[in-house]
Amino acid sequence: MEAVGEAVRLLEMFIASGRAIDVILALMVLESVWLIRRRRAPARDILLGLAPGAALLLALRVALVGGPPLAIAGLLALSLPIHLADIARRRW
Repeated sequence: MEAVGEAVRLLEMFIASGRAIDVILALMVLESVWLIRRRRAPARDILLGLAPGAALLLALRVALVGGPPLAIAGLLALSLPIHLADIARRRW
């Protein structure tokens, strides 16, 4: 049981430090590079699709590490127009 408790503690530290978000963002960068190289869609389309999620993840990271509320609000606010631009691109 001691090993389980230590694993949980390490996982909590990994998440609370923002490192988990760093890993997810790095995977998103790798995904975008892979998709762009495979030429499945133009780079603009791929980046517009991933950018809102990246902004939300950055807002979460700032919140996890105790960053300024204005930065969190700014990142959250940034995700909406990017998301709307992505929707508009897909519809028209």
